[in-house]
Amino acid sequence: MGRQTSVWGLWRKIRRTGRVAEPAPPPVEALPAAASLGGSVQVRHVDAGSCNGCEVEIGSAFGPVYDAERYGARLVASPRHADALLVTGPVTRNMAVPLRRTYEAVPAPKLVVAVGDCARNCGVFAGAYGVAGAVGDVVPVDVEVPGCPPRPEAITAALRQLTGR
Repeated sequence: MGRQTSVWGLWRKIRRTGRVAEPAPPPVEALPAAASLGGSVQVRHVDAGSCNGCEVEIGSAFGPVYDAERYGARLVASPRHADALLVTGPVTRNMAVPLRRTYEAVPAPKLVVAVGDCARNCGVFAGAYGVAGAVGDVVPVDVEVPGCPPRPEAITAALRQLTGR
């Protein structure tokens, strides 16, 4: 009997308190190329040779705290289902061709987001023997996210540029 009473007490407290959440950040201006996506973007992540620091932050951006999905961005498993590529790391010699093929597999209109300093300009790996170049040297880049690794807020802000939400 005591357990049943505590459940009802908890239910009453939930009803009294209501929903508690932070207000949404102000809207961002969408990229012109993103207008055809209709406020929703399917994203395929490609690790082109990173140290996995950016992957941890991408996981946080799509986690419950930053929740990039509430702005219309969703991770998908296949480039054929994607509208955009989220590329991390400098492009290694072994990943240059797979990255090009992945880019070609994404149906038009397609966008590319270079996440992190390594993807933007090779970062600390610039000049390394196994590095073919930055992401922009292999495929066209629409949005760059600076940082080593970039904060989840920055990744979410870049995704919001794709959705306009």
